[in-house]
Amino acid sequence: MFDSFTAETLARMQFAFTVSFHIVFPAFSIGLASYLAVLNGLWLGTRNKTYLTLFTYWKKLFAVVFGMGVVSGIVMSYQFGTNWSVFSDKTGPILGPLMAYEVLSAFFLEAGFLGIMLFGRERVGDKLHMFATAMVAFGTLMSATWILSVNSWMQTPAGYGINDLGQFVPENWWLIVFNPSFPYRLLHMVLAAYLTTALVVGGVGGLHLLRNQDDAPARKMFSMAMWMLVFVAPLQILAGDMHGLNTLEHQPVKVMAMEGHYDSHPDGAPLILFGIPNPEEKRIDYAVEIPKLSSLILKHEWYAPLAGLDTVPDQDEPPVVIVFWSFRIMVGLGFAMLGLGLWSLWRRRRGRLFVDRWLHRAAIAMGPMGFVAVLAGWVTTEVGRQPFTVYGLLRTSDSLAPIAAPAVAASLIAFIVVYFFVFGAGTFYLLRMMNKSASTQHLGLSDGPIRTAGITPIEQPHHKSQVTEKEPRDV
Repeated sequence: MFDSFTAETLARMQFAFTVSFHIVFPAFSIGLASYLAVLNGLWLGTRNKTYLTLFTYWKKLFAVVFGMGVVSGIVMSYQFGTNWSVFSDKTGPILGPLMAYEVLSAFFLEAGFLGIMLFGRERVGDKLHMFATAMVAFGTLMSATWILSVNSWMQTPAGYGINDLGQFVPENWWLIVFNPSFPYRLLHMVLAAYLTTALVVGGVGGLHLLRNQDDAPARKMFSMAMWMLVFVAPLQILAGDMHGLNTLEHQPVKVMAMEGHYDSHPDGAPLILFGIPNPEEKRIDYAVEIPKLSSLILKHEWYAPLAGLDTVPDQDEPPVVIVFWSFRIMVGLGFAMLGLGLWSLWRRRRGRLFVDRWLHRAAIAMGPMGFVAVLAGWVTTEVGRQPFTVYGLLRTSDSLAPIAAPAVAASLIAFIVVYFFVFGAGTFYLLRMMNKSASTQHLGLSDGPIRTAGITPIEQPHHKSQVTEKEPRDV
């Protein structure tokens, strides 16, 4: 099956496979942790039982997603010591401490407060429980901060020196951590995580609204998700534009591949909307393009010159076909998210947000698209960096351990089989939980008795004042 591939190609395939599974779980958990903190804060501030019901509903999904992210991350990290041990040796003095900071400051923070968030409301009280929930959310953001700092340094290395052993060594930690692409990539990733979570929450809400338009938790989660799309999708498009300008400054070859510019354009470059990259002939076949628009977007001038891949040695070109299409998938889905948000805003203004079945169907269809966009963005970023692991300084071919192709192929096959069974089962379990309505089930991670509309008549409050009272503790 893999007989024609080199050890380098197989090792890259293995890392791409494992990180593609891994990245979707942190992207979801980052947004979901913040959503849980918001829900818990709204419950404490308003005593509206719908918020507590939603918190209980989504926290069990968060527990499963968090666990799957931890497991997939551990498996992925072992490859640095096996397939990519040369890379680890050369970059270890810089990347090793940064990864350790992520574990010590972020992962321990998440893990330390996770149990309190999941099980501790009735044991520690509302205030400490809210603090624990906020710390879990903050920990996920801190984890993203350190990981993005590591990856951004590989994209735009700064603050380093090279010793006699050929290792990158730190000279200025401030420049290393806050390297030129880090702020843009962190913002872009965090907003992507929030949009990914909003789409999942909106899809689940849309599903249950199709079944019952009077489902109070479904109405609330759908409304909150659509508001998130309305406000965050435009911010993400703006952040993406800023990130693109930063990439043009520091990684111009990646932008050439993203834009499909095989040729230089001295008097203004077109924006190629679609086409078929032809790497053999160095052109885009059947291109649908808008004249000068790429120069306007990237340089803010109609006739600004833009260099093309004809200025780059062939051995330094990234795989244009992959980067060209992954970039368009990411951008296309970003505008689709904006479109869904604007559609929901229009229906909200007309009082039809909870009864427009086509809007609910569209939300369901868009539910997994945040994950697709995250994967497409990761492919654009990482494949666009090739053929380097540390951009412009360390080639991928020089980062590989002295391993044999059959050994890598065997481990890749094992990963594929195990991952599809383990994470396939986990994903199936998550979908089953999402298929159940929040208003008709208790998910088992107890916050104490939960009384919401639709459980039993005797559990309803007998008069209005009871709605704002705390729930009695479990005996």
